Amino acid sequence: MSKGHTAPGYYSAMAQRGYFPLEELLTLRHVGSRLQGHPCMQDLPGIDMSSGSLGQGISAAVGMAIAAKLDGKSYRVYTLLGDGELQEGQVWEAAMLAAHRKLDNLVVIVDNNGLQIDGKIEDVNSPYPIDKKFEAFNFHVINVADGNDMDQLRAAFEEARTVKGQPTAIIAKTVKGKGVSFMENQASWHGTAPNDEQYAVAMADLEKVGEALCQK
Repeated sequence: MSKGHTAPGYYSAMAQRGYFPLEELLTLRHVGSRLQGHPCMQDLPGIDMSSGSLGQGISAAVGMAIAAKLDGKSYRVYTLLGDGELQEGQVWEAAMLAAHRKLDNLVVIVDNNGLQIDGKIEDVNSPYPIDKKFEAFNFHVINVADGNDMDQLRAAFEEARTVKGQPTAIIAKTVKGKGVSFMENQASWHGTAPNDEQYAVAMADLEKVGEALCQK
């Protein structure tokens, strides 16, 4: 996870998979907790790399994918990047090497919600057109119109598995804060904690989202 600051979602998935007790999620970002604001591989099992300094995740993923090729292993490597993170030059150095080494076991996912901590990515330092840039670096590109739709994401990952001779970039158009009415598309919630009233509204919103998903 190159986009390490999305750790709460990462930790939640890991807890559901049994890496640590669900109750430990309540210690998020507390002093002494293993669940800090950015994942740390020394503190928590299941973390492939410590992250936080943006731009480094894809480099680590490229190294893992090269190792798989050299060892004759069949595993695939996936890395999640933020769209604002594409402003880091290291991302494109790694992309160049990935294509050069024909790493068809590597999938880069770009969370394209259009926002970063300072506002709209197009206003801060636009990386657009993202798909054309990855294509220029000889990636197979899959554009996902709704990155919050699990069926569309599943189809993208299935397509990526069929690609030979080049890495894949999945550009997923998403909504920041999806499912929480007052958080959607608001850059101000990049790293802000809700108060008790906002928390109650958010949980009510997410309950509705959960119910809808269960009906599919």
